[in-house]
Amino acid sequence: MRLSEFFYKLPKELVAQKPVSPRDHSRLLVLDRAGGHLEHRHFFDLPKYLRRGDLLVLNDTKVFPARLIGKKEKTGGKVEVFLLKKTDLTPALSLQRRGSKGEVWQCLVGGKHRQAEQQIIFSKKLQGKILLRQLDGTWLIGFNLIGKSFWTEINQIGEVPLPPYIKRNKPSKADEARYQTVYADEKHLGSVAAPTAGLHFTPGILKKIKAVGVEPVYLTLHVGLGTFLPVKTENIKKHKMHAEWYEINKAVLARIVKAKKAGRRIIAVGTTSARVLETVFSKKSLHGLSGWTDIFIYPGYKFKTVDALVTNFHLPESTLLMLVSAFAGQAEKNKSAGLNKIKKTYREAVKKGYRFFSFGDAMLIK
Repeated sequence: MRLSEFFYKLPKELVAQKPVSPRDHSRLLVLDRAGGHLEHRHFFDLPKYLRRGDLLVLNDTKVFPARLIGKKEKTGGKVEVFLLKKTDLTPALSLQRRGSKGEVWQCLVGGKHRQAEQQIIFSKKLQGKILLRQLDGTWLIGFNLIGKSFWTEINQIGEVPLPPYIKRNKPSKADEARYQTVYADEKHLGSVAAPTAGLHFTPGILKKIKAVGVEPVYLTLHVGLGTFLPVKTENIKKHKMHAEWYEINKAVLARIVKAKKAGRRIIAVGTTSARVLETVFSKKSLHGLSGWTDIFIYPGYKFKTVDALVTNFHLPESTLLMLVSAFAGQAEKNKSAGLNKIKKTYREAVKKGYRFFSFGDAMLIK
C-alpha cells in the first residue's frame, strides 16, 4: 500500500491542546468492525461495552522528562536534545571529568550546525558531547555527570516531552501530571512519549471495570522512535520500524493464554499494548517475556491475540493509523477495507468535533 492512502485532512482547531478534566469525560467513538456501525459515547461508558471475563491489557510504562535544553560550550547557542534510549557504549575518554559518571544515549538534536565533537552544557553538573550522527538521523551523545545519579539530574532539569503539535512555550506542572497514565509504574520508567490511550483511565473507572468482572493486566513497552517516527517511504513496506523495549510478566502471559483458550476477549489499551501482544504471540513458543520489538503492523496483517482495541485518533500517514486500519479490516479480504472504515470513521469524528491526538478523545474498535 502507498503512504498517501493514509492521508486525511484535519482542521487545526481539532488538534487537542489540553486534556479534558476529569480524564474519563473525554468522548468515545465506538466502531463495530463487522458492520461499520458507529456510536457516540463518553469514555466513562466504556464498562458498558465490556463483558465479564474480558482481559483488559494496559501499558504501565512511565514517561520521563526526556527533553533537555542546553547551550553550546563555545558559542552559547541554544541546543535542544531529546533523549531516546541509553546505549551500552562508553563515553569518549576526552569527555570524562574527575569524579564524574558517564553514559551514552541515542538522541534527537534540534537546531542548526550540529556536528561531532561539540560540547553541550546542560547544567553545572551535566555536560554532553556529540559523538556521531547515525544513519537514521539520530545522534549519539556522551553525557558526563558530577554528583547525583543521572536520573536525579534529568528529573530536575528535563522537561515533559510533549509532542510538537501541542503548542507550549514550556510544559506546565499540569502537563507533567496529565501526560502520564494513573497506573504508570515507577519501576518501569523509560518512555519518551505517553501511551495515550491510557490517559483516559481514572482509578474510578478501573474500579467499575473490575466490578463488571473484567480483569485489568499490565505489560510494559517503552515508547520511542518505533511509535512516533514518521513514515518517509511511499511504499509503506519499505519503512523500517525502530526497536522498542517490552516486558511481560509470566503470570500475565499465563492469564492471557488461559483467556484465549476459554474464548474470552483480549482488549488491548493502545497500539503499544497491541504490538507487545502480537510480538509475543507471533513466536512459535511463548518465551519472549522481554526484549526488543520492531513489529510493523499494517493492512493485511492478521491479529493473533487482540480482539478489541482502545485507542486515540492518530496522525495522518502514521504507523499507528496503519495499525488501527489493519485491525479494523481484520476479517476482510480486501486490504483497503479496514483503512476505508477508519477514514470514514475519522470523517465522522471531524464532523462531530472530536478532539484528536495525544490529549484528544478515544475510540473503541470492537
